[in-house]
Amino acid sequence: MNLLHVNDRAGEYPPSFYAATRAEFAPCPPLVGEVRADVCIIGAGYTGLSAALHLAEKGLSVVVVEAHRVGFGASGRNGGQVGSGQRQDQIWIEKVMGRDAAHRLWDLAEDAKALVKTLITHHDMPCTFYPGIAHACWSDTEVRDTHAYAEKLHRDYGYDQLEPLDRAGIQGLIGSKAYRGGEIDRGAGHVHPLNYAIGLARAAQKAGAVIHEMSEVTEITEGAKPHVHTARGRVTCDQVILAANGYLGDLEPKVAAKVMPINNFIVATEPLGDRAAEILSEPVAVADTKFVVNYWRLSEDNRLLFGGGESYGYRFPDLVKTVRKPMLEVYPQLKDTRIDYAWGGTLAITMNRMPCFTRPRPNILSASGYSGHGVAMATLAGKLMAEAVAGNAGDFDLMASLPQPRFPGGTGFRWPLLVLAMTWFSLRDRIGL
Repeated sequence: MNLLHVNDRAGEYPPSFYAATRAEFAPCPPLVGEVRADVCIIGAGYTGLSAALHLAEKGLSVVVVEAHRVGFGASGRNGGQVGSGQRQDQIWIEKVMGRDAAHRLWDLAEDAKALVKTLITHHDMPCTFYPGIAHACWSDTEVRDTHAYAEKLHRDYGYDQLEPLDRAGIQGLIGSKAYRGGEIDRGAGHVHPLNYAIGLARAAQKAGAVIHEMSEVTEITEGAKPHVHTARGRVTCDQVILAANGYLGDLEPKVAAKVMPINNFIVATEPLGDRAAEILSEPVAVADTKFVVNYWRLSEDNRLLFGGGESYGYRFPDLVKTVRKPMLEVYPQLKDTRIDYAWGGTLAITMNRMPCFTRPRPNILSASGYSGHGVAMATLAGKLMAEAVAGNAGDFDLMASLPQPRFPGGTGFRWPLLVLAMTWFSLRDRIGL
């Protein structure tokens, strides 16, 4: 099933709060005819746009082909959280990669956050970086583990931006009695995700990159000069960058075997007015410790933007019903609050939840599978691929050295097996294991 079309209309942003408040960005013409470029990038989300910007700044000719609109996929629909570290914690990374590599991977993740903030400021993007992400724990064990991990990061990595919170502290911050404690990360933050993508697109265009929207790729012909085909045109290039993430489909089977698309859902309430201060006493974002994570923040007009719920099928479910249930578990006081927007999107995960950096074929680079940690890491991935194309592949190769097992079951059975696993973990959430 082609996820580019199953839940969305061609070339239209979903009816989300983000789309309703997006910055101006003129449509880019579809690719028509033969085009030559140093690099062709497939996908105009954070990964592809960051790669385009950094390559164009190096003086390379760049063409970006996008099936729909800039930021159409997960880049324009996500929770907007710019988190610290890699998707896996440093304890896991140390065990798998060793301490030296773990420290370099931590530094890269810190670079990713800094890159987002720098790009927003340097290119005067139509979004603001708001500092602070709170982590809310459902159990006392999770609170102890979270506080112990904060101590480790301070001791071993010099990271001093984590403030432990007890039960009263987390309740005072997020206005919910559901959690036992947690922490707040003052070094992390959140943005308007679609406007950040539009900001990247504007910057890439200004640097000289050419973007073609409504240009779905149908085939890649490999060779010394790869060809990227669309319905109405073809790009001949020296290098191809795959930046389609959960929407890659069958374009590259070697990547698809390790990167699984899944759906996630968000609602936006009516403006809460003075009640907003009872939901969040500071303008921070929040994520909790459930396997099917709940995450939320306030918009600039004081709507609650709440993501959560689960669905195991390619087609989106009843979005309001799906997300309202976990929202009311956290904020039962909002039971009579109107939902003004509800939308879904497709992201991508890997087996170990670390991003998949790879060279699937000669002259082709790929980065995807950010597993819900993509705002910062996808931006960095684009930069690292630009550096690799320019001959400095050290950090790309480090990311590519992370072990990436294939999903079991092959093409036919990997989705049912994932559904089985996700159902089990969501059951653990419900019964508190």
